[in-house]
Amino acid sequence: KDAPTVGIILQKSHINTKDDTHYVSLISELEGRGARVVPIYSGGLDFSGPLEEYFYDANGKAIVDTIINLTGFALVGGPASQDHKKAAQVLKKLNKPYMCAVPLVFQSFEEWQASELGLHPIQVALQVSLPEIDGAIEPIIYAGREGATGRSVPLADRVNLLADRALKWSNLGNKPKQDKKIAITIFSFPPDKGNVGTAAYLDVFDSIKAVLNELKEQGYDIGDAPLDSKENIMAQILDDPEAKISSPDLNVAYRMSTDEYYELTPYAEDLEENWGPAPGNLNSDGQNLLVYGKEFGNVFIGVQPSFGYEGDPMRLLFAKSASPHHGFAAYYTYLEKIFEADAVLHFGTHGSLEFMPGKQVGMSGTCYPDRLINSLPSAYLYAANNPSEATIAKRRSYSATVSYLTPPAENAGLYKGLKELKELISSYQGLRGNEGRGPAIVNSIVSTSYTCNLDKDVDLPDLETYDAAKDTAENRDSIVGQIYSQIMQIESRLLPCGLHTVGVPPTAEEAIATLVNIAQLDRPEDKIEGLPRVIAASIGRDINEIYRGNNNGVLEDVELNTKITDAARAAVRALVQQSTDSSGRVKEVKNMFDEVGGMIGAMMGAKKPWTKAIMDAGFSAVNEERLAPVFTYLEFCLKQIVADNELGGIMELLNGEFLMPAPGGDPIRNPDVLPTGRNMHALDPSSIPTQAAVEVSEGVVRKLLEKLKDENDGAFPESIAFTLWGTDNIKTYGESLAQVLALVGVRPVSDSLGRVNKVELIPLEELGRPRIDVVVSCSGVFRDLFINQMNLMDRGIKMAAEAEEPLDQNFVRKHAMEQAEELNVSLREAACRVFSNSAGSYSANVGLAIENGGWEDEGQLQEQFLTRKGFAFNADKPGMMEQQADLFKSALKTVDVTFQNLDSSEISITDVSHYYDSDPTKVVESLRDDKKKPMSLMADTTTANAQVRTLSETVRLDARTKLLNPKFYEGMLSTGYEGVREIQKRLRNTMGWSATAGEVDNFVFEDANDTFINDPEMQQRLLDQNPNAFRDMVTTFLEANGRGYWDTSEENIERLQELYAEVEDRIEGV
Repeated sequence: KDAPTVGIILQKSHINTKDDTHYVSLISELEGRGARVVPIYSGGLDFSGPLEEYFYDANGKAIVDTIINLTGFALVGGPASQDHKKAAQVLKKLNKPYMCAVPLVFQSFEEWQASELGLHPIQVALQVSLPEIDGAIEPIIYAGREGATGRSVPLADRVNLLADRALKWSNLGNKPKQDKKIAITIFSFPPDKGNVGTAAYLDVFDSIKAVLNELKEQGYDIGDAPLDSKENIMAQILDDPEAKISSPDLNVAYRMSTDEYYELTPYAEDLEENWGPAPGNLNSDGQNLLVYGKEFGNVFIGVQPSFGYEGDPMRLLFAKSASPHHGFAAYYTYLEKIFEADAVLHFGTHGSLEFMPGKQVGMSGTCYPDRLINSLPSAYLYAANNPSEATIAKRRSYSATVSYLTPPAENAGLYKGLKELKELISSYQGLRGNEGRGPAIVNSIVSTSYTCNLDKDVDLPDLETYDAAKDTAENRDSIVGQIYSQIMQIESRLLPCGLHTVGVPPTAEEAIATLVNIAQLDRPEDKIEGLPRVIAASIGRDINEIYRGNNNGVLEDVELNTKITDAARAAVRALVQQSTDSSGRVKEVKNMFDEVGGMIGAMMGAKKPWTKAIMDAGFSAVNEERLAPVFTYLEFCLKQIVADNELGGIMELLNGEFLMPAPGGDPIRNPDVLPTGRNMHALDPSSIPTQAAVEVSEGVVRKLLEKLKDENDGAFPESIAFTLWGTDNIKTYGESLAQVLALVGVRPVSDSLGRVNKVELIPLEELGRPRIDVVVSCSGVFRDLFINQMNLMDRGIKMAAEAEEPLDQNFVRKHAMEQAEELNVSLREAACRVFSNSAGSYSANVGLAIENGGWEDEGQLQEQFLTRKGFAFNADKPGMMEQQADLFKSALKTVDVTFQNLDSSEISITDVSHYYDSDPTKVVESLRDDKKKPMSLMADTTTANAQVRTLSETVRLDARTKLLNPKFYEGMLSTGYEGVREIQKRLRNTMGWSATAGEVDNFVFEDANDTFINDPEMQQRLLDQNPNAFRDMVTTFLEANGRGYWDTSEENIERLQELYAEVEDRIEGV
């Protein structure tokens, strides 16, 4: 009676043809472990009927503890057309873990084993991506086909793993809570005392406090865990929350002797090739391997060891990533075999487990993520805006994800000189006509602009000789308009404020900030007009025209754009205000559209509060009916923002229940991402790029080429280097992918089901310009998720290269012909333009080198980029990534422009190291025959008003809105220890851009030094809150100066050197 019961779903055709040894094998493994098995199958492709019939008893109580779908297909509708909504509802009603294992179909067992990429891309799309949208977890390959007979054979070690994992999940539902052991794993990246508990946008220790409280409430044994403050939890793990530590070590929870380690870790000897015999020098005291963390009753909070690069920076240069080190392996051995955890909770985005070497999808027993996690059920708290890396965690480390909200983005606002400028401009607006005072104000505006370094962004007249009184009125307006436009870009830039704590609903102010951004966008597929468009229409203007005038610095349009933005904000505030409680938080949403009072009010002619707010802001003719669709939508979004299930979601997994699926992505572009606390999935990869993405990308490409022609005497660039990211293409449904195709002059073609799997050439007559050559560098994550799209690009580019067209109209062909001759290969081979890392490796490691500081010179960074990113994708040989460094170099040599996309306000170019890690600007400069530095551009599609800026403009905008902006750094410092680290990270990433592109102005470092170092009070605050991170900050300034990126006074350098010595003493406890 008490035996665990596993429900399994089988395919009828295998039973009819008696080709069922793989089914029999799993059933006998489960029964051999003492479990009962209930197998079901269906005549059609909808398994929900048999599931409802056989997985419940007569009283409607579920009789299974775990379900394994062995067909590898979506629950309802198989491979053709799915009903994901129905599937998720049926599974949630049953409320048990749902695993979807995969039999190999297109590869023999040997082919899969030999393949670095793992499972065939078509199978990944049909049998991994689609079941994930139902809420399935753990795509484990359990069977293959015999080459000779084509019959199914079980893969013994995989079948064992599947049986073990299924029973561990059942155990979570059956074991009494007070006996259940939970291991919470936190990360430290880059590895340092000041960085323990890193996770994107998450206040880790505050969130752990919330989780511990919830565990206690539900009856788990959390021993004497401190629940009063996050500082106390930190103290127990870090020894001392100030991290002012006499010993550099964290709290040691367990010392594992090397004998015990080798006995309990079956693959330990395989790690010796990279790391020598255990214990090695990472996470060890010379004799034992050390596990850092602290046990509280049945809960262990542990620190995941690092990737291991800090001990040996030269490893960063390897083309393929090394295995985990002994300390890393010992940590997971400890969790599984010594602490005997029933489940692991990985806390935040993100650790290193899922990025360890191995196949991309469909792990084998020798892939490191599989070896490390082994049979442990894993729940992984992942940022909702990062579906691509979350998907890798699901597929490579068998983790069920729980999404968490990223903090809402607010306007950056203005400060110091920039604020003064805005005040000067508004007084100029009042006194333009005054012959005496108008010009005097313009003179002050010009000189203040120089003080704020705006001369880099706006073409200002010469400070020494300019006198506004001698200028024409139009000219004065034009100068002021351009400066105003620049200032409004800074002020309205969105930045995430503070850090998120799990389970805390947003404040009214935060809800307003998010909704204002949602209201900006037009959503034609839902027949919703953006709020700015409706407001502009009330005065007979088209919003796109206003944006255009605003970007060109037309004073009247800049003013109007500001006025419309303010009106939209006031209207959203009026909507949210009605649901705000006395503590300033939104708990439940009052429904504004069907209240009886509202109907009576409408009959009496009373306006809705938001309409009134827009009228009060100066748009008296606004049409209330036309506002209804966008406000109905905003109200729905507000409900989604408030309905948070993050703590609930974590507990559902730890209690062995089914967690509802939800898409990941940018909540502003796709509010279906909300509410958070659900199991996140990416999109169906065969659906991108969508038609809408293709249209948007054509607009961006047009703006890009116009900007380039203007700067280059009307000539088109011949070749553009492009970077593609996984998450960005999920959020935008393939916009940057579509930009690549548009430049080459190729159009994606979708079939009747809306799947994109073909491309066609756009004839030159229709294109109306030459085909531009591209060199595409894909992130490792993009390669994992979108291999089919790499195939599309490769085929499209080769199509262009083989088109017999004049060379001055087809730069792809021109360069491919030159390369074919130079490298002595065929034209098709020479036209390889799609590159990435080798399978199972991620990033160019340039970011890691800069974070660790141990790099020799820029040459080393460029070499790393070329070796790690020089693997070509070739549609003619799809199972592998080939090392093609020569081809990569010869393609990069022709590049005139480097280009990247910024797609969301949450992650900008100094927030993470990824953007500069993949930036090829200086690499191209060193390869070009004329050593000319290519132009670097960034497309910014974070708002409805998409723009293309130069990289240096983007770096300045980012520095002014984040690093140098009191609103940003004070918001960060309010969280204490974590905040100092966040500020230092932005500074270090700014230096990264100096190293890879040389596009950082001196004033950025100079102003940062004034803000954080020359201000004694600020210096003290940073030092008290996180001395380790402050030491890194001092080091970064010294390094920027030493490497020639920052030119400053002797006294500044001396002060920094003294400070460094002082902080060292303090950390060492002298």
